[in-house]
Amino acid sequence: MHKNFLLFFLVSYFFVSSVVAQKQDKPNVILILTDDQGIGDIGCHGNPWIKTPNLDKFYKGSVRMTDFHVSSVCTPTRGAIMTGRYPINNGAWATYKGRDALSENNVTMADIFKANGYVTGLFGKWHLGDNYPVRPTDSGFDVAIHHKAGGVGELSDHWGNTYFDDVYYVNNKPEQFKGYCTDVWFEETIKFIQNNKDKPFFVYLPTNAPHGPHYVEEKYANPYKPLVGTEIMNAEFYGMITNIDENFGKLEKFLKKSKLADNTILIFMTDNGTHYGYSADGKLGYNHGFRGRKGGKQEGSHRVPFFIRWKDGKISGGKDIDAETAHVDLIPTLASLCKITIPEKKKLDGIDFSELLTKKKKRLEERTIFVHNRQDWRPPTDVDKTCIIKDDWRLIDGKELYNIEKDRMQQNDLSAKYPEVVKELLEHNSQFLKVSKTNPEYSEFPVSIVGNKNQKEITLTIQHAIGESAGIWKAEHVAAGKKSLNNTHSIEIDKEGMYKIECRRWPKECPGTIWGVPENNPKNFYTYETIKPQKVRISIANQIHEKAVTNQDEAVVFTVNLPKGKTLLVNDFIEGKKKYGVYYTYITPISKN
Repeated sequence: MHKNFLLFFLVSYFFVSSVVAQKQDKPNVILILTDDQGIGDIGCHGNPWIKTPNLDKFYKGSVRMTDFHVSSVCTPTRGAIMTGRYPINNGAWATYKGRDALSENNVTMADIFKANGYVTGLFGKWHLGDNYPVRPTDSGFDVAIHHKAGGVGELSDHWGNTYFDDVYYVNNKPEQFKGYCTDVWFEETIKFIQNNKDKPFFVYLPTNAPHGPHYVEEKYANPYKPLVGTEIMNAEFYGMITNIDENFGKLEKFLKKSKLADNTILIFMTDNGTHYGYSADGKLGYNHGFRGRKGGKQEGSHRVPFFIRWKDGKISGGKDIDAETAHVDLIPTLASLCKITIPEKKKLDGIDFSELLTKKKKRLEERTIFVHNRQDWRPPTDVDKTCIIKDDWRLIDGKELYNIEKDRMQQNDLSAKYPEVVKELLEHNSQFLKVSKTNPEYSEFPVSIVGNKNQKEITLTIQHAIGESAGIWKAEHVAAGKKSLNNTHSIEIDKEGMYKIECRRWPKECPGTIWGVPENNPKNFYTYETIKPQKVRISIANQIHEKAVTNQDEAVVFTVNLPKGKTLLVNDFIEGKKKYGVYYTYITPISKN
C-alpha cells in the first residue's frame, strides 16, 4: 500500500471534518526548528555573548517548556516531530547510510493538518528522504521549498550550492534563488502566508543554519570575532544565529502587520544540542549549565529550547513549565490545541501536553522518555548510547544514574545509591524495545520507489548508501575523489519492466567524465582530484552486470529488466583490485513504444 493511497483515504475519511474546519476560525501554526543550535546558544538562556534580541523578546511573551527533549542529531528529531514516533519506530534513526529517510506509509504531521483543511508549507531542511515516497510533497506538504539531504552544499544537494544565490527545489523542481539561505526560507514563508492568509495554514520552517559549514555575511560574524579562542569557539556560528534572530523579527513584524499574530500558534525550538557553541572540554562557549553536545547522551545533547505562543488561546505572557516533554508529543498536543482529528489507526509514542499550556492541568501523568543513538544502518543498541528520562532521573548507558536538577553537569553517579531506580528505568526501556522490535520499520530499510508516475527518475547518492565505511557526505569529498565502501541502496520497483541505470562520478547538473573533472562547475568552489576506475559493477534483483569505463564516459549505463518488488542495488567503481561506491546513480523506466 503506497503513501498516495493512504493520503486518498485520509482526505476521504476527513472530508466532512475538513469542510467544517475551513468554516471555523482555527489557529494557524508555524513551527520553526533551527539546526545544531543548543540550549545555551540564545541570549534569553543566559548566554553572555550572543545577540538574539527578537528571540529574547519572544521568550518573554511565550510559554517555555524548560525540560523539553529531542534526539541528539538531525534526522531522528525531524522524523519524530513529523510522525509522533520515536526514531526506532519510524525508520529514520541516523543522518545517512540509508537510515535518514522515513519508512514508507508514515502519516506525518503535515498529512494530518492537510486532511483537516489546512494548507501546508515547508521551507528549509527536510532531511527525511530525497526520493518518492517520502519527499515533502509526498508527505503532506502543498508547497515545499527546500535543499536536499542534510545540508546546503552536501553531495546530495544541488551541486555548487554555497548558502548564497543557490538552487533549491520548489515542489521537487530545481529553481535559482537570490540571497542567503536563511533569508530565502523566511522570505518564502512570508510569501506563502500572504497567499494563504484567508485559510488556516501550517508552516514548517526548519532552517539549515547554524549547521556547518558556517557561512554567513561578515556583518553578522564580525562582532563575535574578537571573542574567538578566549570566550567562544566560532564567530560564524554565532553570526548565523544572529541572522536567524533578525529573520525571526521580520516574521513577527509581518504577522502583526497582517493581523495574524494573535491567532497563530508560533513555536521556536531546535533539533539537538549545540555543535559549535560549546567546546568538548567545556572551556569555551556556554551551555546553560549542562554537559553534552550534539550526538551525545548527556543533557546538553538532547534538552533544547521550546517556546510557544498563541495569544487567542491564552498561551502567552511569559511562563515556565518544567514537565518532561519531547518531540514525539507535538502531534497530539497541536491536534488538541487546533481541534483537529488524528486517524484512529495512527500510532503515536507521545502524549498531549496541551492542558499544561492552557492551565487546565498542573502536572502530567508519569512517563518515560527514550533517547537511543546510533549513526548506522543497524538499529540503535538496546542500552549502550542511550539516555532514559523519568522525572529528574537520567540513566546513561543503563549504568550511570544522575539527578539532573541537583547535578546539571552529571558528575555524581547515583546508580549504586539508587539501584531500584536503575532497575525501573531499564525495565521501562525493555518494554519499549519489546514493542518497537515488532514494527516493520525496525528491520526493513526505507525505500526509494522506482518507476512510479510521481517521480520518473530517482537519484541515489553515496551519501545515502548503506555500508560499513564512515561515509562521505560533502560535495568537496566527491570533488577530492574521496572513496567509501558504502555501496548499497534499498529500492522498490513499482512496475516490472526495463530500466536504465546510470552510474556517474558527477551529478547531472554539473557533468564531467568519470576520469575527468567538470568543465563548467558553477562556482568553482572545490579542489578537484581525478579517479580512474576501469569498470563499474552493479548487482540488483539477482543480476550482476559489469561494464568497462572509457576516458569519454560521463556515465556507464546499464539496461536491465527488473521485477516488481523490493530489492537492493549494489554499485561499485572497480579500480584494479579495489572497489568503492558509485557517487551518483540515476534510475529511470524505459517506456514501451
